[in-house]
Amino acid sequence: MRVLSLLLNRRPRIDAVADNLLLLDYLRETAGLTGTKRGCDGGECGACTVLIDGRPRLACITLAASCEGRHVESIEALAESAGGRMSDLQRAFHEKLGTQCGYCTPGMIMAAEGLLRRNPHPSEADIREALAGNLCRCTGYVKIIESVQAAATRPI
Repeated sequence: MRVLSLLLNRRPRIDAVADNLLLLDYLRETAGLTGTKRGCDGGECGACTVLIDGRPRLACITLAASCEGRHVESIEALAESAGGRMSDLQRAFHEKLGTQCGYCTPGMIMAAEGLLRRNPHPSEADIREALAGNLCRCTGYVKIIESVQAAATRPI
C-alpha cells in the first residue's frame, strides 16, 4: 500500500492504494466515480479515457500510483465545471445525436475534450486522429465527429 495524493476533478484527494491498483478501479471503486467505463481491460477500446494533466489517457492500463501529484479528470469533471449542467461538448453530443447506446460516450467525450483544449478549431482529420483510439459499435462515427465539430464552433 502507498498513499496517493492527487487532484481529482479539481479537488485534492489522498487515499491509500495498492501498488497494482488500476486508475479505472480507483475512480470507480475508491472515488465512486462510475462515469468512466470498463470496456476491454486492455487499452484497446477507449471507453475508460480520462484526462491526466489535460491529456487523454486510458485508465484501464494506468496504475493509480502513477498519478501521484497529477490532475486526473473523469467525465464527471465536465458537468462540475459547467455548474452541474452539461458542458458545451456534452450538449453537442446530445444535440447532434453523437450517442446511441452511450457506453463509449464518456471516453469519446474525454478524448474530444483533450483535443479541443489543445486545438479549439480542429479539422475533421484532427478529430478523427484524436478519436482513433476510441471504438464505437453503434454510431458509425459520423454523428460523433459532427458533435465535436459543433462543439468547436461554439463561442468560448
